[in-house]
Amino acid sequence: MTAWTDSTLFGLVLSLLAYALGVFLNRKTKLPLLNPLLIAVTAIALVVTLLQIPLDNYRKGGQFISALLAPATAALAVSIYNQRRVLKQYFVPVLLGCLAGSLASMGSAYLLCKAFGLGDALVATMLPKSVTTPIAMAVSETLGGIVPVTVAAVILTGILGAMAAPLLIRLFHVTDPIAQGVAIGTCSHAIGTTKAMELGELQGAMSSIAIGVAGLITVLISLFL
Repeated sequence: MTAWTDSTLFGLVLSLLAYALGVFLNRKTKLPLLNPLLIAVTAIALVVTLLQIPLDNYRKGGQFISALLAPATAALAVSIYNQRRVLKQYFVPVLLGCLAGSLASMGSAYLLCKAFGLGDALVATMLPKSVTTPIAMAVSETLGGIVPVTVAAVILTGILGAMAAPLLIRLFHVTDPIAQGVAIGTCSHAIGTTKAMELGELQGAMSSIAIGVAGLITVLISLFL
């Protein structure tokens, strides 16, 4: 067992199988709570914990998937390009929506951390929780946060956003596809954008745009903290 889990392929194969399980269960049940990524993370954590597999063994293969995160995010530019005319027409509303969402995200994280008496390190850790992982890691490190905790917070935020987005859209009667996409991309980055793409091409494009804009706004705000 030790020799097999020490292989680079272990983390890679385990991640792919866990995600495939998540996709299968999600499609079978059609339940938003059974998010494929949430199932994958839970399954991987259970396997590693129950079999007492060293985390470093998993990371050897898991790091290859992590390396694909930035290119996968950049690939979202395809949908942005296809909707460039819409972006030009609604540039100001999209920008203001991302600004409002970023301020709400960072402000709520700051106030909650202060309300619970958390230290400055955890405040810096949680501030960039709603932006895509590469940007969140850089902001957290610059502010003196705990980068691994930031990554966990970003993943959890994205999963919750993807799960809750359809319900919240119906609850608040958000019918405009541009508003739907901007809201999802600003609050739940790339993971939420996968759900936006399921809602429609325009929603997916606007969500992709919001990832970059919200990330830039978060970086700019963090310069003054």
